[in-house]
Amino acid sequence: MTRIRIIDRKEMNADQAKVFDEAKAAGNPTGGPYYAYIRLPKLMRVQQELGSVLRETSLSGRERQIAVLTTIRHWGAKYPWAVQVRNSLAAGVDQPTVDAINNRKVPDLSNPRERLAHQVATELLTKHGLSDATYEAAAKAFKEEELVALVAFVGQFSMVSCTANAFDITPPDEAPSRLAN
Repeated sequence: MTRIRIIDRKEMNADQAKVFDEAKAAGNPTGGPYYAYIRLPKLMRVQQELGSVLRETSLSGRERQIAVLTTIRHWGAKYPWAVQVRNSLAAGVDQPTVDAINNRKVPDLSNPRERLAHQVATELLTKHGLSDATYEAAAKAFKEEELVALVAFVGQFSMVSCTANAFDITPPDEAPSRLAN
């Protein structure tokens, strides 16, 4: 059960309502951790803008979503997992890859950049940095701005995951996937 009270649109103050309406009109998320972020409208706006900026990079949807799922799985965040599995499948990430990440296994990825997206996220989260070998491989495989974006995705979805976990935000019933134990 979600710990934080979900503010109904008619209860929002003017700043909250403006940010909420802008997000809704743009097709951006307003649920999940955004139930908390709406308390700080500027934070909600900045988080939405960060997501837009990062999605505009030349990382493929698969590369991005592999890093996102790896990050969410690390944190064990139920709501983001449920929602991002749907986004990952839409981006072309196959179910065996989703299942491997969910079961804390290294996915069988033939694309070297996708393997590195998983490896970069995993090392950042478990070792709090990148080994020289991983950094060198990533620097060769990705353009500099892509590597910056990849690292930023790990950071953004760490924040999303921590927010969802702190407030025990419940995944929607219709979500296609749940975290494995």
